[in-house]
Amino acid sequence: MNIAESFKVAIEGIAANKVRAGLTMLGVVIGVGAVIAMLAIGQGARQQTMSAIQSMGTNVLAVMAGQMRRGPVMGGLGSTQNLKMGDVEAILKECPAVAKAAPELRSGAQVKYGNKNTSTTIFGTSPDYPEIRNYRIARGKFFNDSDVRSMRRVAVIGPTVTYNLFGQSSPINKTIRIRGISFRVIGETVAKGAGGFQDPDDQIFIPITTAQTRVFGVDYLRSISVQVKSADRMNEAASQIETILRKRHRLGAASENDFMIFNQADLMETAEQASNTFTMLLAGIAAVSLIVGGIGIMNIMLVSVTERTREIGIRKAVGARRRDILLQFLIESVVLSLAGGIVGILLGVIGAYVIAHSAGWPVTVSVPSVILAFVFAAAVGIFFGIYPARRASFLNPIEALRYE
Repeated sequence: MNIAESFKVAIEGIAANKVRAGLTMLGVVIGVGAVIAMLAIGQGARQQTMSAIQSMGTNVLAVMAGQMRRGPVMGGLGSTQNLKMGDVEAILKECPAVAKAAPELRSGAQVKYGNKNTSTTIFGTSPDYPEIRNYRIARGKFFNDSDVRSMRRVAVIGPTVTYNLFGQSSPINKTIRIRGISFRVIGETVAKGAGGFQDPDDQIFIPITTAQTRVFGVDYLRSISVQVKSADRMNEAASQIETILRKRHRLGAASENDFMIFNQADLMETAEQASNTFTMLLAGIAAVSLIVGGIGIMNIMLVSVTERTREIGIRKAVGARRRDILLQFLIESVVLSLAGGIVGILLGVIGAYVIAHSAGWPVTVSVPSVILAFVFAAAVGIFFGIYPARRASFLNPIEALRYE
């Protein structure tokens, strides 16, 4: 027999037991559908994580104040008070790889407007901060260097703060009170969307000098955001910053840094590795279902060989060769697996978008994942179909003819 005839006979064999064939395919359908859906969820989560990190700015280094130790007690990251405005100026002047630097001082506070109030984050910084951290202005403007020098009481608020205090009204030129101090709203940022433990839309930006002298009463910074001139100079910039700050903080050769430098590229690499691990974990769990479906196919094919022993004997008696019998049963197994794979792909894609719509999770159905699931389904059909097919092909025709 040629392949076309073997395919025809295999289809007829499957059609003779439609219900059993459908139940056999169900395991592959569930397995392939689960693989597609889990990969879509994993890839969607990965893209969302990468987008969230990229929204924090490009070519950015974060210089954080270190941990303060009081006897045996170690304070949290940022508990030291050794980062000063002079450090920002020194980084800008003495680090050739640095393009911009912005001081950061933040703390939670209650903010009021009329009879409304909200608890939010007050963020003292400089005019370069929006460019470094990819903030855009939706209405109004950001404060400038003159506002910083004059310690003006002006504020730029996030859209979440706008909604909580002003509803649908424009906040521009309205007066709000931060810790009892009046501030005029001069701008509103474009929504970024909440991510991680902090909502970038639920913040109020004020001049760093105003934050230090009028609101918080401190002379130190919590951190410094640094924009590097190019991505390939990130390590160079980090080394320059470390040298400058160690010199300014008078740290000896044996002393540890009293600050920490975080590289955004390292953060992205770590997040990507974690996302890939998460995706592979989900795909591995789903692949178990597909293997279980393959075992079901092998089981049913063994039953089919037993039921059709006499048919196999007759076919051998009229001239069918071992490879003809092998090909027939192998095609049956592959057809069952591929048919289940096609249905599983459709259900997996639909299921992924249903999950995205109902649970609000990000999903990304990629062509490679669909092709991978389809190829894996075919491989399962071949792998789990070889043993039953070989068993059928090696049956003795005389004994097969005697089989009742």
